[in-house]
Amino acid sequence: MINHYSPQEMGIWSGRIDDENDYESFRWHQWVRPLDLNDESLSPFDGKLGFGILGFESDQGIELNKGRFGAAAGPAAIRKELAKLPCQFSKDLKIFDCGNVTSKYTTLEASQDELAKAVKRVLELNLFPLVLGGGHETAFGHYKGLSTSLDDREDNKLGILNFDAHFDLRPYEKGTGTSGTMFRQIADYTKENGTDYAYYVLGIQKHSNTLALFRTADKLGVKYVLGKDVINGHLFDIAQNLDEYIAEQDHLYITICMDCFTSSFAPGVSAPQPLGLDPEKVILLLKHVFSSGKPMSFDICEVSPRFDHDSVTANLASILLYTVVSTMAQHKLGKDNNKYIPQ
Repeated sequence: MINHYSPQEMGIWSGRIDDENDYESFRWHQWVRPLDLNDESLSPFDGKLGFGILGFESDQGIELNKGRFGAAAGPAAIRKELAKLPCQFSKDLKIFDCGNVTSKYTTLEASQDELAKAVKRVLELNLFPLVLGGGHETAFGHYKGLSTSLDDREDNKLGILNFDAHFDLRPYEKGTGTSGTMFRQIADYTKENGTDYAYYVLGIQKHSNTLALFRTADKLGVKYVLGKDVINGHLFDIAQNLDEYIAEQDHLYITICMDCFTSSFAPGVSAPQPLGLDPEKVILLLKHVFSSGKPMSFDICEVSPRFDHDSVTANLASILLYTVVSTMAQHKLGKDNNKYIPQ
């Protein structure tokens, strides 16, 4: 039983309807179906490709990190934007809304443990998790769920690929993390469990991280690319280095903190970034990574609707999720994917 969890009210999935019967005119709100993770009668999905959307309604980590709270409302805001997307994939691809875990009535640590259980449950149902944060504290619970799902497997090397302006490797008191400590917590978690720690982050801003954090990253063997090198560098070289990292992993957990983007593209975040990344470049890198077939889960964090003029940030988040789903459809369904879709 997953605690502090509730199925999603499906009224949020609404929008324009061009046709009620012609699938090629459908939008996501006409295709997404509800799923209750606490329903023990459920059988694993036996289709070709299925996704499970899961919200983590938490910004306790941001508050503890002295940031601008508001990301707990992020999952709802992102869903509203996802509802408008066209179904540019074949009918073989199914999308389920698996509800939300909340930290509202419990501690951050307890809610992260429940998120881990929910993520593991989504995987047990043979669905690819699409987790909507919440603050980036989402990452610790998400990772634990992925890791425990790999416990009994030989191919259990799980790499983390993070798009972020921050390392999130700050020191913490045992059991008391924030939205700035998750990847240090994961390092300790892997050490305790005797598993590999493989963390790669793109978009690091020198003005947003102390020297101590750069030293911690080096000490832990973290691979990173500075934001300026993504902006001004050659994507081919970055992709080559990524390929070497990906080749060493059995599986990948992909996470995006929306504060990695320039604030004109993502104003609705806890820590706006005036010199952040261009979404077009991140989309190209996402497509490259997902073409490897190794990602086993994806999340997008720190959309704060209270700072988000015209839902610009939530809309960008929905486009990034669209990119993930479309790329996986292209590479997993192949010729079964809709032949009319422009590539």
